[in-house]
Amino acid sequence: MKRSVIVLLALGLLTACQEEVQIAKPDPTALTPESAGFYCQMTVLEHTGPKAQIHLTGNPFPFWFTQVRDAVAFKHNPEEPKNIAAIYVNDMDKAASWDDPGSENWIDADVAWFVIGSTQVGGMGAPEAIPFGTETGANAFAEENGGSVLRFADIPADYVLAPVELSSASQLSTDNDTVGVKQ
Repeated sequence: MKRSVIVLLALGLLTACQEEVQIAKPDPTALTPESAGFYCQMTVLEHTGPKAQIHLTGNPFPFWFTQVRDAVAFKHNPEEPKNIAAIYVNDMDKAASWDDPGSENWIDADVAWFVIGSTQVGGMGAPEAIPFGTETGANAFAEENGGSVLRFADIPADYVLAPVELSSASQLSTDNDTVGVKQ
């Protein structure tokens, strides 16, 4: 008994003396023609709408997503790795257009504002979680295209994990001239 108490005290002291190591958050990576979607393995640049990248600790290469909803699904999926160091999404406030969301206008998903449930579908034809750097930009988009404005942590798991019938999603508006981003 006495030996167990000494071991526990020694372990407690060792733990208390160790410095907490902070791992630096990796910077976003510029999108290139070689970037392939994590789930679909298709070239990310061949799809319209906002993209996402997830960085895992210990992995120098990001996982790319052709739609932001897929990155949100990755985060919610219990079968995917949880050692996420950073999630970046296109800032659609700074996008040239829906067809050209940008290759370097990344924003941390935790500080972005998202529109879900709008009439605008993502690059793979499914409902999208559309990121904006400002709440004003997100609200303006939602005013024009419908949907709700919320933060990344508030996007419901069922919005990204529930089955989607692409035939009904493809009937939604995909007019690239009226998506609410800068042309």
